[in-house]
This record gives sequence, structure tokens and C-alpha cells, in this order.
Amino acid sequence: MKKSLFVTGLTGFVGRSLQRFLDEDDRGWRLIDAQARYDLLQPDSLDAALGETCPDAVIHLAGQTFVPESFRDPARTLEINLLGTLNLLQALKRRGFAGTFLYISSGDVYGKVEEDQLPVREEQIPCPRNPYGVSKVAAELLCRQWSYAEPWRIMVARPFNHIGAGQGESFVIPSVAQQIARMRLGLQAPRLEVGDIDVSRDFLDVRDVLGAYFALLERGENGGIYNICSGREYIIRDLIQRMAALSGVDLEIVQDPARMRRAEQRRVCGSFERLHDVTGWQPTLSIEETLKAVLSDWESREKRA
Repeated sequence: MKKSLFVTGLTGFVGRSLQRFLDEDDRGWRLIDAQARYDLLQPDSLDAALGETCPDAVIHLAGQTFVPESFRDPARTLEINLLGTLNLLQALKRRGFAGTFLYISSGDVYGKVEEDQLPVREEQIPCPRNPYGVSKVAAELLCRQWSYAEPWRIMVARPFNHIGAGQGESFVIPSVAQQIARMRLGLQAPRLEVGDIDVSRDFLDVRDVLGAYFALLERGENGGIYNICSGREYIIRDLIQRMAALSGVDLEIVQDPARMRRAEQRRVCGSFERLHDVTGWQPTLSIEETLKAVLSDWESREKRA
């Protein structure tokens, strides 16, 4: 019999990917549909969403995730990400929940990390540089406190940059993929205007990210914090060139002075050693497979448009 799983944030990029992931890979879990529309800031709506169900596990994906928005409205970001998480925990307690709760935080909580401290490990003290990161650290601490006080198994995941089909164009890799798709279709000149792309980031396919989440549901330790990352750093310029080669597009990269805000963090690379030691998880998809999936997705989208 499959175990029941309640997931917040199913309408977002990762949430939609999670639904496809379970459709394509039977992990022994069945998704519980929310019984009503809910708002993390409205406790009554969470009670209604859970209805009479009491899931075996919960993945809390929902939140305010856009960093620029956190600067524009830090109070609401803290309300949604911290108080919204508290409201969810309390609603589950009222329902009699006694299962596994996975809080999805972010590698952004580490803030600026000196290069001699790479790869980033979970022992690194969080030093968030934006209100979004602050809200995530606060919610992490709340979840850890509940892991001591309640007979649940509660874990924190810190995913680094993840990419895949279905992601919005506000992120660098899907933005480039969209433009390359438009070039292939003759809708855009083969000229790519970019900002600072000579930085490295730790990119992981969203399907591997989801594999890590389900590995934690099965084998993660109560109170544990786990990096979800590839363990490799990729220079964005190199990824753009790979994408162009995969698409057969001869493009010109032009750095736009208006976009050239020097990145505070030049290099990013995480360690998934703890996650691997506890669950056996490791990445399964190459960066080429991921880039192909993103490019194919955007070509399909542009054709439909």
C-alpha cells in the first residue's frame, strides 16, 4: 500500500516537476490533493485543505521564493516563509500528524562564502545576505525546534541552484534557453545580451533534486540538515556555449554594461557528502542531459506560442 504525501506549493516549478516525477517513477507514494484552496497565512484554510486526511509525510515547498521581492517587501516574505510554516505545523498537529516533515529551505542561507571554504558544507554558519535568506534560516530553526518537541521526524533540505523543463525565464539558464529557441525559430537575431556570466554556480537537475527529497523521506534523520547539490561548479559562460552547441546555433555573446552588476559571490560549489552518507543519494543526470531537456522544453513552448 502506498504511503500518503501532502505537498505544499504544487503549482510552482518544483511542485509541477514533483507531480511528473511521481507519475514517471513509482516511489511508493501517493499525493493527497488539498481538499480546499489554502493560504499559508490563514490557519483555517490549512485545516480545510487537510480535511479529514492525516498524511504519512509532508514536503513543504510553498513560500515566497523571489529574492528581489524579499527586498521590496521583507515583512511579507518573513510572514509567508516563517509564520506560514508555523501555521502549517500547527494545522498538522491539530490533525494528529505524527509522520515525516521535510522543510525545503535554500542554499541561499549561507550567503557569501569565501573561496577557501568551498565546497560549502552544512557546518558552515548561515550568513544570509537578503531577507529571503533570513526568512529561510528562521523557518529552519522553527522546524528544528519542533523536531525536538514533537514525536515527528523533521528534516531540512538546502537545495542549491536547480534547473529543468518547466522553469520560468526569470532564471539565467531558462532565459538563455528561451532566447536560443527563438533564434532557432528565426524569431530573434543570434545575439545574446548578458550580464556577468564569468561566475560559477552549482547546478543540479530538478529530477535529481526530487530524488534527494524522496531519499530523505525514506532515510533522513530527525533534525538533520542536508545540502542538495551537484558537488560541481559550472561557469555560466561555459553552459551558454554548451547550449548553443547542442542547438546548433552560432550566436554572439554581448555583455550589456547595464546588466554588469558584479556578482558578490564569484564561485559556488556545495557538498552533498552528508546526504550521500545518510541516504546513499547521488546525482544521476549529466549537465548535458539537463541542458537538452531545458532547450527542448523552450523550443516546444516557443512553437506553441
